[in-house]
Amino acid sequence: MEKKNIDWSNLGFGYVKTDYRFVSDFKDGKWDEGRMTEDDKVVISECAGVLQYAQTVFEGMKAYTTQDGRIVTFRPDLNASRMADSARRLEMPVFPEDRFIQAVVDTVKANAAYVPPYGSGATLYIRPYMFGSNPVIGVKPADEYQFRIFVTPVGPYFKGGVKPLTIRVSDFDRAAPHGTGHIKAGLNYAMSLHAIMDAHNQGFDENMYLDAGTRTKVEETGGANFLFITKEGKVVTPKSNSILPSITRRSLMYVAKEYLGLEVEEREVYLEEVKDFAECGLCGTAAVISPVGKIVDHGKEICFPSGMEAMGPVTQKLYDTLTGIQMGRLEAPEGWLKVIE
Repeated sequence: MEKKNIDWSNLGFGYVKTDYRFVSDFKDGKWDEGRMTEDDKVVISECAGVLQYAQTVFEGMKAYTTQDGRIVTFRPDLNASRMADSARRLEMPVFPEDRFIQAVVDTVKANAAYVPPYGSGATLYIRPYMFGSNPVIGVKPADEYQFRIFVTPVGPYFKGGVKPLTIRVSDFDRAAPHGTGHIKAGLNYAMSLHAIMDAHNQGFDENMYLDAGTRTKVEETGGANFLFITKEGKVVTPKSNSILPSITRRSLMYVAKEYLGLEVEEREVYLEEVKDFAECGLCGTAAVISPVGKIVDHGKEICFPSGMEAMGPVTQKLYDTLTGIQMGRLEAPEGWLKVIE
């Protein structure tokens, strides 16, 4: 398929309208067959459940052009499973996981002309989401829902190269111990907006959120999981019931152990031990790994030996290996790449 006339190398990380999106409606207790549409407008009641009580969940994933010219997505089965968990937590009907994967495939295929070519540094971002669509004025779950997927080509997260981030230990809480921190709900991101703007206004790139119960343990940022490297080369990630289970983090931990032969550990990480790590990164779909150079804890600076110029050596190996798998340069574990065409 002939690609769209887009300056792929200069794409930003923003929304570009594409030709088709997938839509399926839930009504009278069941999902319809779904359809592909060119209409990018969502029309709902002014009293829709999503507008009144934020009943919405979403996912984020990517499609890539591999070195041999295939279009693939990365572990969509895990996104399908996580969205099902999110829906259950907000009393929303689960969109069947097999249909989720097929809808992703169909939407990417319909917009294949927007999948950036290999080597451009750009990818196709995929956004599945679901929301309560019928009028709800009393506080209760909606009766009708819409599941949609749109895609948009995006440029590399790091324009002009990787620059390690400076983050702060936040006084705000991201999630309650028995709240919704473990699901991908819009409400979690809405409550983080003030905290991230406050951080930016004070010169920081991101927030480090601590556990709300004791405020002694590292949890995550507003949109990414933490990854630490010890001075001995062990890869450590925080463990908590209120952390979103990142697919990128799980993949990196597997890569660390099975591809790079590193020791890995998921455990509670206390703020007081962060100063002893050699490297730190934030992992997620957008950037894979964003290196952290400095953490500021109320004026006290924690500077990592990896520095403020580039990724640390172990973090770089993790990044290169995972992106190598995603782009087809390295052999992927079975089931990790879903071939679109």
